[in-house]
Amino acid sequence: MKDTVDVFPPYILLSIRFTIASILLGIIFFKRLKQINFDYVWKGAVIGLLLFLAYSTQTIGITETTPGKNAFLTAVYCVIVPFLFWLVDRSKPDRYNFFAAFICISGIGLVALKGDFSIGYGDAFTLLGGFLFAGHMVSVAKLGKEKDPIILTILQFAFAALFSWCIGLAFEKFPGSWGTDNLIGLLYLAVFATAAALLFQNMGQKWTHPSAAAIILSLESVFGVLFSIVFYGEQLTGRLTIGFLMIFIAVVVSETKLSFIKDRLIVKKDHEKAANE
Repeated sequence: MKDTVDVFPPYILLSIRFTIASILLGIIFFKRLKQINFDYVWKGAVIGLLLFLAYSTQTIGITETTPGKNAFLTAVYCVIVPFLFWLVDRSKPDRYNFFAAFICISGIGLVALKGDFSIGYGDAFTLLGGFLFAGHMVSVAKLGKEKDPIILTILQFAFAALFSWCIGLAFEKFPGSWGTDNLIGLLYLAVFATAAALLFQNMGQKWTHPSAAAIILSLESVFGVLFSIVFYGEQLTGRLTIGFLMIFIAVVVSETKLSFIKDRLIVKKDHEKAANE
């Protein structure tokens, strides 16, 4: 996305990305589209609007920051979700969520704040994107109950594409020329980073415990930094490394409640008890 947005304006990029993704999934799951009714359409429009806003701010943000920082600052949505869900579902966050929020805010300060405690334009938009991604996840949880996730995915991509085209055509200019590398990058974003990634995520979560899935998905930020170092030449400072680590720990604590540690302690106690008997 960092390479491609240097040629394609943000909203034109999102327009093409979501259009290709929705058409591709629509072709693959054509038979499911017969289930679409008004209820699916309005819910898909709401979820699609939040997806559009989230990707818009993330894409604008990456124009003025590094891919690694963009990946980790976006990942704060995992910590924000329980608090937003509290507002709409009255399910109060637990002590792990509050602890994770404290660690996450500290990590964000190390990653995003400058020496004079100001925040850069790109980092600010990326953080806003993290909040909007959290809102998108909450909307899926509330509106997606008893709905086919594949149909909602196709519809939200289609509406996100529609919103992107409206803004892009009104305020941006389509690039006059681009190279093969830019075209490959655009296709990768649409086919692999959007359509395939979300499809595999939906399929995987059918058979994976939510705690394990959360840890795996949070690794997106880790891979974001890794690929940023390898392909973009990003340099890691000690401050950034500590900040990234704190954000990652916050995500794991918030999503797993440290259940993997507690389960191991319980198993150990059971073994000790059996040995004593």
